[in-house]
Amino acid sequence: MEDRFHACATCIHFRANREKTGMKYYCNRLGYETKTTYKFNCWEPKPIVKNLMEKQQK
Repeated sequence: MEDRFHACATCIHFRANREKTGMKYYCNRLGYETKTTYKFNCWEPKPIVKNLMEKQQK
């Protein structure tokens, strides 16, 4: 179940910034640029993602 939702874009630490050169994505926890589809072990899903995961389990 987690594999379906596990990605940086669904994590509470994920931040997107619009810059002149385009969108830049960062992990506030790790402190560096990332991509939306990357996966790290420190992943903590956003509340809305947690709710979706719970609905899928039922």
